Formats: sequence, structure tokens, C-alpha cells
Amino acid sequence: MAPAVVASILPLCVCLLLVPGIGQADKLLVVPVDGSHWLSMRSVVEKLIQRGHELVVVVPEVSWQLGQSLNCTVKRYATSHTLEDLNREFKDFANTQWKMKESGLFGFLMGSSKNVFELIFSHGRSLFKDKNLVEFIKQSSFDAVLTDSFDMTGLIVAKYFSLPSVVFTKAVLCHYLEEATQSPYPLSYVPRAFGVFSDAMTFEERVWNHFIHWQERLLGPYFFKTALETAAEVLQKPVTLYDLFSHTSIWLLRTDFVLDYPKPVMPNMVFVGGTNCHQRKPLSKVSVVFWSSLEQHLF
Repeated sequence: MAPAVVASILPLCVCLLLVPGIGQADKLLVVPVDGSHWLSMRSVVEKLIQRGHELVVVVPEVSWQLGQSLNCTVKRYATSHTLEDLNREFKDFANTQWKMKESGLFGFLMGSSKNVFELIFSHGRSLFKDKNLVEFIKQSSFDAVLTDSFDMTGLIVAKYFSLPSVVFTKAVLCHYLEEATQSPYPLSYVPRAFGVFSDAMTFEERVWNHFIHWQERLLGPYFFKTALETAAEVLQKPVTLYDLFSHTSIWLLRTDFVLDYPKPVMPNMVFVGGTNCHQRKPLSKVSVVFWSSLEQHLF
């Protein structure tokens, strides 16, 4: 089957699997990420529950909103930090980003705000320290893992238990999405995320785009160092970021094909549109009589 045909029917297949009565209800392990990531994923989780799928959501004890008011099983594991630690580090992160708006990739990955990411990346180690939870996951015979790739915890869980994984995300830092999916990303035509270029770059801008890409290759492994160390401990062998990201079965990308510049994609990369924090509301209805009356006063 031609790749174009596969790409066109894959979203339909995913939708059909989620429709009650068409396929058998699945047992899904959900490993979400806190903050705005969860606000986006929660609507999907709630819809899966409504459609008869059995979900177990695994979350850290310390979080802002994870797992609250869900009509499904929620399992919590202890963390090495408190809510006060999380609030303090996130506040420092936000203040740093406001002060370093033009710092680009280096400032984002290597700035003084990196501590908040260390707390987030520690979730994987905390989860696997809970032996009862690990045994529960092992005995539960889940069909797949639904996760957000940002803190890497869900990717490590899927790899450890050899489960198919569906990643629901807006973007992936650095170049790992393209490499994990073996999707071409021509640097002369597709701007990198932390650049300021359009899709019509001059020669000088193309050179800088290559430079940004090499920054990603140099800084990415250092930024994800804690997550990689956790993965190596859990899997009992050296692990690369490619090993973790390439295990993903389906990427549900919370964006649009043309929003971040058209580029080659693979059949397992499904664009689901701008699913954000709240359900959209219809525009308020404006009376034609009102507009007629307004026109008479203005013109």
C-alpha cells in the first residue's frame, strides 16, 4: 500500500478503534505530564472513559492537577520533592524565561531554570521505586500506554513492559521526533523550533538553521541526562534517547500540518489539530437587525 494511502486512512483507523461497538474495549495505562500538558490530555482521557475503555492513570503524589475528579482508577506514587519545591522551581523557571526571551535554545535548555526539569524528570525513578505499583502494572495486562513524552516517564514504562505506546503531544524538544520516526527534516527548508526564521530562508538563515540543529544535538543528551540515567537503571543497560522515542507506536500531534511549516511525515504521525485546555465554544449569535441598525448610525 502506498505511503500516501496509509497516511490518509490511519487517522480513520484510530477513530474507529475508539468508537464503542466497533472494536473491543482496550485496557490503557495513562502516564500523563502535569501542567498545561494534562489540561490538554484530560479531555481525551475523559472521552476514552465515556467510550467504554478501561483506564488506569498513574500520577505522582505531588502535582498541580493530575488525576483529579476522574471516573477511573488512579494510582499514585511518592516523589522525592514537595509541592512547595515544585512551585518554587516553576516560578524561577517562569521568571527566567521572561528575562531571557531572546536567548533561544541554549537559554531554555541550559539556563538557571533547569532545576524544574530535574524535578519533572525524577518522576520515572520515583515510579519504579514503588515496587507494588510496578507489580500492579506487570500483572494488569495493559493493551497500550497513553502518555506525554515530555518527562520521559511514559516512554520508559512502555519500553520496560514492552507495551505499544501512543504519545499525545504538541512537540518534542530537539530533533528526536524526526529521528525516532525516521522522518526527513531538510534543514534548508524547514526551520527549527527555536529559530526565528520563516519557511522562505535566505542562505545566511539556512546556515544558522543548521547551527541551531547542531545545538540540539549537543545539548539534548545533557538536558535529558536525568531521564537517561533513570532509563538505564530501570532497563539495566545503556539507553539512548533514540531507543526511547523510537519505541512509540503512534504519535498524536496536537498541532496542524501547516502550523509548524509543512514537512515530510510518516504514517504513524497523526495530526489531531489544536486540542487545547478547554472545549471550544460557538461564537455568540449577533442579530441581523442589530447590524442594520448599527450601519444606519455609522453610515
